[in-house]
Order: sequence, then C-alpha cells, then structure tokens
Amino acid sequence: MFMKKALPDVPRRTVLAAHAVPLVTLPSALWRLALAAGLPVSEISLRHTWEVLYVVCLAVVCEGLALLTLGLVRPWGEVVPRWIPLLGGRRVRPLAATVPAVLGGVVLAGLLSWAFYSHTANIGQDGTGTPAQYALMLVCYIPLLAWPPLLIAVALAYYRRRTAAPAPAGDAPGETAAAPEVRA
Repeated sequence: MFMKKALPDVPRRTVLAAHAVPLVTLPSALWRLALAAGLPVSEISLRHTWEVLYVVCLAVVCEGLALLTLGLVRPWGEVVPRWIPLLGGRRVRPLAATVPAVLGGVVLAGLLSWAFYSHTANIGQDGTGTPAQYALMLVCYIPLLAWPPLLIAVALAYYRRRTAAPAPAGDAPGETAAAPEVRA
C-alpha cells in the first residue's frame, strides 16, 4: 500500500524504516494525550491549562516531526510541493534535508538517553504511580529508542541515493551498451 507512494528507486527496507518512525512515536504521543485528558496513566496530574496545552503540543509536534521522515522516501522530499509559497516547485538540495535529519537524530539520541538515564537514576520528578501505570509508561516510551537510529539510517540512505552518480546508459540490467561511434 504505502510502497506505491514511495519513489521507485528507494529500497524497500528504507521505505519500511521511514514508515516505522511515526509508528514508534505514536504510543508515547497517545500516552501524553491520555495524560492531558486526565486519564489515570500517571500519578502526575496537569492542574493548569498551560500544562495541558504543553503536553498536547509536545505530542503533536513530536508526531509531526516523525512524519517528516516520510519526505526522505517520497517525492515531496526531492521537490518542494507547489502549494508552498516562494519555494514550491524547487528541488530540495540533498544536504538541506540530510543535515537537519541527522542532527535531529543525534539530538534525539541525546535527549532520549538523558531521559531514560534520569528516570532510572530517579533524578527529577517522580510520577510513575502504580506498577501498572509504570508498565504502561514503559510500553509507550521504550519504542522511542528506535526513533534516532531509524531517522539517521533513512537520512543517510536519502543522501546516498540523491548524490549517487547516475548509471551510464547501457548499465541497466537487460540492456546492452551501444558501440561507440567512430569518426574518421
């Protein structure tokens, strides 16, 4: 289904990795939305409107950033869609997409490493609650650890694909190269 929307020269494993990114971020976004809705997923309760807005915005922004990974395997990652003012129709330079994606993956790895370390070392606010709430939180947040390596792998595959020299005519499977023309 989603393979049809990917570019034809993108390997299947890269397309699967790109589509996995929004899926590994979804459980934590749903957990945050449940927390914002007041469901008993933690002993932390959001008392102020700004706290609820912050948690909802965090969930939406994280999922939105994860969805941007799809641009590395779709046509809109190579040519800016026409509906975008000033940039629509222009080709995306490979480094303009690769550098932010790789840097984002490195920053995510650092943030997630710190978050999991601080949680296991009991640094910061404790709010996991009951063992069931703690188990639910772990189930929802552990998949996030796959986000940085998946993002970096897809970004590097994008860069390699976009900067690879085109194959000379006749090098495609099943084709034979024509003999060069000799002039006297």
